[in-house]
Amino acid sequence: MEKRTQIAILGAGIFVRTQYLPRLAEVSQLVLVKSIWSRTQESATGAVEIARKHFPEVECKWGDEGLDEIIRDDSIPAVAVVLAGQAQVDMSLRLLKAGKHVLQEKPAAASTTEIEMALSSYRALCASSPNKPIWAVAENYRFEPAFVECKKLLPDIGEMMNVQVIVEGSMNSSNPYFSSSWRRNFAGGFMLDMGVHFIAGLRMLVGCEITSVSATTTHVDLTLPPPDILSSSFQLDNGCSGVFVMIVSSKSPKIFWRVVGLKGTLQLERGSQDGRHGYLATLYGADGRSKSTFYSFNGVTEELKAFINDISNMTLKKESGYEAEPRCSYLEGARDVAVLEAMLESGHKCGEVVSVRKF
Repeated sequence: MEKRTQIAILGAGIFVRTQYLPRLAEVSQLVLVKSIWSRTQESATGAVEIARKHFPEVECKWGDEGLDEIIRDDSIPAVAVVLAGQAQVDMSLRLLKAGKHVLQEKPAAASTTEIEMALSSYRALCASSPNKPIWAVAENYRFEPAFVECKKLLPDIGEMMNVQVIVEGSMNSSNPYFSSSWRRNFAGGFMLDMGVHFIAGLRMLVGCEITSVSATTTHVDLTLPPPDILSSSFQLDNGCSGVFVMIVSSKSPKIFWRVVGLKGTLQLERGSQDGRHGYLATLYGADGRSKSTFYSFNGVTEELKAFINDISNMTLKKESGYEAEPRCSYLEGARDVAVLEAMLESGHKCGEVVSVRKF
């Protein structure tokens, strides 16, 4: 008997081909990719050819007719929406209304205004539906083993004094996403699309919300859409303050989160070890000693497993009700966008303090 959860993927771009398909193949004992859809036959066919190495029965779908076939297919309970940022919310809501569980790629939306409308539609849908469909946002940083383990170490550093997040990115012409047209025509551009990752990591690590920000934004690299540099101070709801600095493209990329406490400091830095890419987590104690552990990237696989597990459990526990993994929730993705939007708004207002919209 086939017990794997059947899913469809909407989108056939770089991230589907290089991440979704290999990561889903790693959990093929749990999931079966039944269909891959794209607007054009050519794009869908290219992704299906890659997928067939692991999912030989996968079907190729394209255009309005192919989308309708997926929506009508009762054997597909869940769909991954991996489309241009401008199209994802409308597509997700269409699928949710059809009763499908949805894993939507980040960012959750282009703005908090769009988020408000999306949440209103989703809540109305859930209120009128006996089987509340899951709306998850794929924010893999919340599932990275490094962040999961570092969060457990936070009590060891004592009362939080300050937080620093430094992101010197590498979005240049050698990056496959550099020429992505939708990111260049997106409100906030690469800053929002990339930035939600680092905000998600920050919120995950400190375990509290950002309440207000003050930022400056500039545009220096004219090959990138504005802004390409963001420097922001922020206030946490636990009374602690911090800084968030993001440069979209640097000649010497460096990314780290650092939390300073009364008894020690916790730092998480992107890097590689023995050919593996991931994060080096270091705990600095009051005695001057430090302990470091390296964690390989594994967030995409873990978030996919969590989503598939939620679908299985929800199917089994319809009567008792089932709460889906909170790290995947649309609300969490919405809160990441709200922080970035507040920073960009503050930058536009020359550093004026802006409160982060609450969801």
